[in-house]
Amino acid sequence: MMKDLAFTINGNAVMVRIDPHTLLLDVLRETLDLTGTKRGCGEGECGACTVVVDGEAVNSCIYPAWKVEGCNVLTVEGLGSREEVHPLQESFLEKGAVQCGFCTPGMLMSAYALLQKTREPDEKVIKKALAGNLCRCTGYKKIIEAVKDAAGKQNKL
Repeated sequence: MMKDLAFTINGNAVMVRIDPHTLLLDVLRETLDLTGTKRGCGEGECGACTVVVDGEAVNSCIYPAWKVEGCNVLTVEGLGSREEVHPLQESFLEKGAVQCGFCTPGMLMSAYALLQKTREPDEKVIKKALAGNLCRCTGYKKIIEAVKDAAGKQNKL
């Protein structure tokens, strides 16, 4: 039994038809062709699939799609563009926090959710916010530096 699902994705209202057991990650990647959100572990452990739903970072690989009915969902595609790079993306590039890029979308979205709530996070707060995101390339130091740098940029806006 298929259901209609209406929500806002990256500022655009959409309606999709889903099976009630569909996961948000599948709607994003397969139905809406938003492939920036990565399929990693499929168990909510690696954070590669992190998106922001009504201001909260969630693991879309275990998040039932029906839960976003009427919600605002932000993916990495909605964070910035080639023409207008988001300060967080800019900081990740400047600080060398992007290596292979697989974890980067999830890291960006977790960091974005944090910076929407905490204007000047210290290292402990940043580590806690990113605890659900795994990276095998950077060692996290540059990622933490990038989030601190982005917070500074954000505070100047």
